[in-house]
Amino acid sequence: MEYLDFGTIFFFVAAVVIFLQLRKVLGRRTGSERPPFNPYTRTADADDKSKPGDNVVSLPRRGEVKENSFEKIDAISKPGTPLNDGLRAIQNADPAFEPAKFLEGSKMAYEMIVMSFADGDRKTLKTLLSREVFDGFVSAIADREARGEKVQSSFVGINKAEIIGAEMKGSESHVTVRITSELISATLDKDGVVIDGDKEAVAEVKDVWTFARDTRSKDPNWKLVATEAED
Repeated sequence: MEYLDFGTIFFFVAAVVIFLQLRKVLGRRTGSERPPFNPYTRTADADDKSKPGDNVVSLPRRGEVKENSFEKIDAISKPGTPLNDGLRAIQNADPAFEPAKFLEGSKMAYEMIVMSFADGDRKTLKTLLSREVFDGFVSAIADREARGEKVQSSFVGINKAEIIGAEMKGSESHVTVRITSELISATLDKDGVVIDGDKEAVAEVKDVWTFARDTRSKDPNWKLVATEAED
């Protein structure tokens, strides 16, 4: 029986180590890759102790909310107010809910939705809107396209965002956010003539949007369920 010399063994071991490192870094297709980005998907924190590759934070069971766990809610709304009571009710139903993280997600979703509507991007809108709101947006996009109109928009930024309402409707959590943003937007007719807005001026836009999520669902995503413009 022939024996492998030290050099052969060394290069064999090195090849195995390199292969394993590449697998670790690059991963492999399993047929269960993550869906398109949604700003409301809970991703694991850096100190999460869940299994490697687990991209969703495991939710604590109901009844595991500690007495002092409402500190983050009390920091943004006065205890005893309807807003505070609503946020507490949502956290009782969904212990992983955090107002600050939700607000950051709502700001990202706001920009994505505004720009997707301007671009007529139905695919992105479908992942972020409820069926009723999606149908309304798509109808408006279709009417615009039928007239040969186009929207040119540039998102400048969000000046302010705050949670102004929260409640549980059955198993659904509803959170209402007031957002003040700056946007450059103009609607052009089929000949390229501006018929609404301005291609250069920055306009301040105030919106009140409500997002909802079924706390019984395994889907961690929130969706826009109502919109309202403020003067």
